[in-house]
Amino acid sequence: MAHPVDVHVGKRVRHRRWLIGMTQQQLAEKVGIKFQQIQKYETGANRVSASRLWDIADALDVTVSFFFEGLDEEATAGSQGQPGVPTDLLGDKEALDLVRSYYAIPENQRKRLFELARVLSDVA
Repeated sequence: MAHPVDVHVGKRVRHRRWLIGMTQQQLAEKVGIKFQQIQKYETGANRVSASRLWDIADALDVTVSFFFEGLDEEATAGSQGQPGVPTDLLGDKEALDLVRSYYAIPENQRKRLFELARVLSDVA
């Protein structure tokens, strides 16, 4: 069984990769490994070594600490959460695609869309 920290780090790798629109193949090529290894890291099936995590952080343009952010909150949150919101938001491809699309919108339109979403969620 995968260690929870390995699963968390893998989710953060996948989250960042999706957010910048990079494929597993592209990340693997930048790091110098096979894409299947990236798949194993992202699921937590394989543990990422310190030097490999350093290379992945460089390829994804983040610090190594990025992969450990939220680890304490995830451990203490357990199954608590908001109704209708996935407990693993970083693992939800639809949510990450929505965030990526949201930030591709010009800022003035993005603010108006945000306000619309807020109003619609208050009505629901």
